[in-house]
Amino acid sequence: MDVNQPKQEHLLALKVMRLTKPTLFTNIPVTCEDGDLPGDLLNHLMKDDPSTVKGAEMLMLGEMLTLPQNFGNIFLGETFSSYISVHNDSPHLVKDILVKADLQTSSQRLNLSASSAAVAELKPDSCIDDVIHHEVKEIGTHILVCAVSYTSQTGEKMYFRKFFKFQVLKPLDVKTKFYNAESDLSSVTDEVFLEAQIQNITTSPMFMEKVSLEPSLMYNVSELNTINKDGERLECISYFSTFGTTYLQPLDTRQYLYCLKPKPEFAEKAGVIKGVTVIGKLDIVWKTNLGERGRLQTSQLQRMAPGYGDVRLSLEIIPDTVNLEEPFEITCKITNCSERTMDLILEMCNTNAIHWCGVSGRQLGKLHPSSSLHLTLTLLSSIQGLQSVSGLRLTDTFLKRTYEYDDIAQVCVVSSKVKAGS
Repeated sequence: MDVNQPKQEHLLALKVMRLTKPTLFTNIPVTCEDGDLPGDLLNHLMKDDPSTVKGAEMLMLGEMLTLPQNFGNIFLGETFSSYISVHNDSPHLVKDILVKADLQTSSQRLNLSASSAAVAELKPDSCIDDVIHHEVKEIGTHILVCAVSYTSQTGEKMYFRKFFKFQVLKPLDVKTKFYNAESDLSSVTDEVFLEAQIQNITTSPMFMEKVSLEPSLMYNVSELNTINKDGERLECISYFSTFGTTYLQPLDTRQYLYCLKPKPEFAEKAGVIKGVTVIGKLDIVWKTNLGERGRLQTSQLQRMAPGYGDVRLSLEIIPDTVNLEEPFEITCKITNCSERTMDLILEMCNTNAIHWCGVSGRQLGKLHPSSSLHLTLTLLSSIQGLQSVSGLRLTDTFLKRTYEYDDIAQVCVVSSKVKAGS
């Protein structure tokens, strides 16, 4: 949209054109059978058409390029480029020409001019050319303001502006979900899975060059979107037809999965990973049409860390399969997640299937904040099948508070005649 000030006789003319790459010329093949009335006339016309590919006249794409016929769409993350030309249409010499280009967004005004120095003089039929570039980082209405000031031959100061309004659209729809990892050893672990769903909401295909997760200082990240096969990294096959290829068709969605683990220095401090934590941000790079590049970075992704309470109990070692009525050992890790010292007592309560071996009610001693202790316990099962390990109780003698731990893990119990682990 071009909104100009009231007409005034100016010696200079301002022209602004958006710079975009051309598109491949397309035509619609029209042919017929030899027995039809036109005979082979249409086929000869197609072969003589300079826009068709020789030997492949039925292909809609030709060898020619088409220049942009309109302003087109601008998407968030792309680079906006424009050509600005100031031409002296008059027969007189013009002095002190200053061309300024600003981009007005909803939140700021940016100066895009390559130089702020004035041109000393401009002869008749001469021009001043400039190319501006800007990586679009906001959606919504943008206004390119081009201002020209100069001094006429009579010494009169002249000034005029032109406004070019355009909309910046959203190219991708990004949705994220967090999942707390479920382990065979504990119902809750410090691992976090991030699922990112990316949908192409433009009208043209995209080449997805890079989709990566930049983790925060607390986490290490592993990408789960590739697999190793015979030493080669291959794209995983997903439920969506576009996953497994590098192209994302319009309105198609692709899913990406990442696993985040706390760094050792943070994992050892039970009190650190609490409440809302910053996970990191997604970095997405794509290309469209003839290699036009776009890039988006999300804001910092946050999640609510799972609550462990004052005391966290997790299993470090437990067998998958055990024999019926035969003792087996498990190793527990008890962590003080509170900000006070605890004096703990361990009690072991039998269930219908699980029977604990050893002394119940023994003192574990004092456990300082963010510190842990490892404990090896012995138990046996009196019932076959998949049994849940339950019945552990920790009591803090300072506050007379008891913490109950049931269904902390499962173990497969088989008859002693069947070899465990087979």
